[in-house]
Amino acid sequence: MTFLTRSDPVRHRGHRLLLAAAALLAATAAAPVHAGDRLLGTSGVSPVEGGGGGGLSPWGVITGTGSRGQTGGSAYFTRIHTRGGYDLTAAGAAVGISDRVELSMAQWSFKLSDTVPGEKIRVQVLGAKLRIAGDAVYDQDTWMPQITAGVQYKHNSDMAVPDLLGAKRGSDVDLYLSATKVWLGGLAGCNVLLNANLRATRANQFGLLGFGGDNSDDYKPQPEVSLGVMLRDDLVVGAEWRAKPDNLGAFKEEDAWDAFIAWFPTRWISLTAAWVDLGNIANKPHQTGWYFSGQLAF
Repeated sequence: MTFLTRSDPVRHRGHRLLLAAAALLAATAAAPVHAGDRLLGTSGVSPVEGGGGGGLSPWGVITGTGSRGQTGGSAYFTRIHTRGGYDLTAAGAAVGISDRVELSMAQWSFKLSDTVPGEKIRVQVLGAKLRIAGDAVYDQDTWMPQITAGVQYKHNSDMAVPDLLGAKRGSDVDLYLSATKVWLGGLAGCNVLLNANLRATRANQFGLLGFGGDNSDDYKPQPEVSLGVMLRDDLVVGAEWRAKPDNLGAFKEEDAWDAFIAWFPTRWISLTAAWVDLGNIANKPHQTGWYFSGQLAF
């Protein structure tokens, strides 16, 4: 099976968007302020879609090590390999401005195993996030979480397989609200982080199989939850769960979850390993496997 005669101009458009976003991130990061005041680990690592958060989901925190009045940022690389031979690599960068605004970009490459031998799907993600209320760490005298609103534009450059499965479109927008709270010393002296998202999406398998389908082409609210416990200042363990819409009649899409450990050997480096369950992917059920990610932050 060859991938799409129509994909070339669409792919170039996605690349132009990434180049424009990269230029914007670079210009913003060049601002003459120095980050570094954030409490270690509280900006999270990098979700597959980029920005600040856990491996599967964004959190209500802003990426980087900067606090108010500072500009910070991050860059990451992630790889997931499932038991069915699927491989996802994701890489991206993000900038956090004054611990209030976040701009991010990411590129995915998804190898289709023996489902379509030798072929892959590429997805570009552009994101923006705004903190609208609260402080996840320093508002310890209240239950009020840090709340952010986010948007992610996703563009699938390779729609041959999604089209065959009944996807309605190759580009779409996810909208989400995040609420994050950190309790200092909240569990046997360990810091505890809890995040909850509500996402409006039509994405099939996060967008790897396009958006919308023959079952449904409507936006649906999907919950996401993350829990992390800081065993030490530099070591976090936890779990995440992310609901996904079931839009395609060709197969039943299932929720995703992971159990992770993240190590912050320095303020600027984090390494994450997780066992992830992505459920059914196309014609392969029970797609579990290992997730590895590295992040540089400033």
